[in-house]
Amino acid sequence: MTFADEVKSAVTTRAALLVIGVLALQLLFIASYVGALHRPDPTDVAFGVVAPKQTSGQVVAQLDRLPGGPLDPRAVADEGEARRQIENRDLDGALIVSPTGSTDTVLVASGGGTVLANTLVKIIKEADGPRGRTVRTVDVAPASPGDFNGLSSFYLVVGWCVGGYLCASILAISAGAKPANRQRAVIRTGVMALYSIAGGIGGAIIIGPILGALPGSFWALSGLGALIVFAVGMITLALEALTGIVGIGLAVLIVVIAGNPSAGGAFPLPMLPDFWRAIGPALPPGAGTWTARSIAYFRGNAVTGPLLVLSAWAVVGTILTLLLSMRRRDTDGGGMGDGGMGDGGMGG
Repeated sequence: MTFADEVKSAVTTRAALLVIGVLALQLLFIASYVGALHRPDPTDVAFGVVAPKQTSGQVVAQLDRLPGGPLDPRAVADEGEARRQIENRDLDGALIVSPTGSTDTVLVASGGGTVLANTLVKIIKEADGPRGRTVRTVDVAPASPGDFNGLSSFYLVVGWCVGGYLCASILAISAGAKPANRQRAVIRTGVMALYSIAGGIGGAIIIGPILGALPGSFWALSGLGALIVFAVGMITLALEALTGIVGIGLAVLIVVIAGNPSAGGAFPLPMLPDFWRAIGPALPPGAGTWTARSIAYFRGNAVTGPLLVLSAWAVVGTILTLLLSMRRRDTDGGGMGDGGMGDGGMGG
């Protein structure tokens, strides 16, 4: 046998195409993470200004003209309203201009991202310095002492996402890359639901009672975790049902390569480039991270949209998985799966 024949025998055409696909994912991973995180610059950060009527417009205009456009300032009636909007996550921070003294106050919320809160304080100090004013900082929604840089919610959500697509991948590959029939798809969906509940509760136990990294409702975090795991798992099963083993790569593309760097974890959304800022809220890691932070630090405010996003992924994934399985005739339960692998116990 010639060397060329040995190569063809060792690396089939299908394997070669899969390797090329993996290389593409590797390069996309590098491009996405470095592209999103290599130069975090705040842009159009929602920012309130409370100032006397005669100077309010001037202060707003001054902040709006800062080089690079880091802030999107708007006048707010009073400090109480500014605090309310920050707690509702309508604003990321606010400047309270003293009408009598020379010391202004910056309201921030480090629970939404310590890096962004520190950046806002720096921006205001640099803007107020030339006017001979000083700045004090008040943290309206401070991050937990056990939550360094506000990253715990992000890593919690990443763990839930990883569990979702790994469990789905195992369920599918155990019987060959595609579900052979409707019954198997229903069983996998049921197993995925049970796994999601266990994963959600387990993650909430670790992040709260065991490590003390995040405050907030234990059951709210558990429910969020179950939804995230199920959403990621079902969309992975749907992609595998549609494309076979390639579906695992597509799930990694959506959740890991596109979703993680755009989630607002390492750097909150206002500090990401436009592309990642735009896609982040529509993907499971971004919707999950926002919701986890809201539960932990913002009294559960502003979670309707992200929960609808996660629910949409879960519903679409479930419907596609079941519909795609119905295209196939019921096969003998002891037969071989599409990928040539024996039917595994986890696949039903």
